[in-house]
Amino acid sequence: MHNNILETIVETGLPYIISLLEIMGIVVVSWSGISAFWEYIKDMVTHKKLNFMYSFSEGLAAGLEFKMAAEILKTVLIREMSELLVLGAVILLRAILSVLIHFEMKHSKDE
Repeated sequence: MHNNILETIVETGLPYIISLLEIMGIVVVSWSGISAFWEYIKDMVTHKKLNFMYSFSEGLAAGLEFKMAAEILKTVLIREMSELLVLGAVILLRAILSVLIHFEMKHSKDE
């Protein structure tokens, strides 16, 4: 019975935490995009070489980490193998994106 209560708490509470992490990732990515665009506009007007791509890449990486955390928590709620395969593919794609973003950050920082 004790295990059933814990399972009920996890099944009802975890979707809210997952949604919150998803929203946090969306906010971070959106804010990073808006900030990078603003820096790009300033760069076009002032003709200064601002390194907005590095901060943009940092924001994308941070937002992606929030999204990955949500995906990892989703593994607790999986009931069928097909759900696991889809979730595994999403996590793999996000991991590849994360590696590419970190590569871009390193390349941008070196310049």
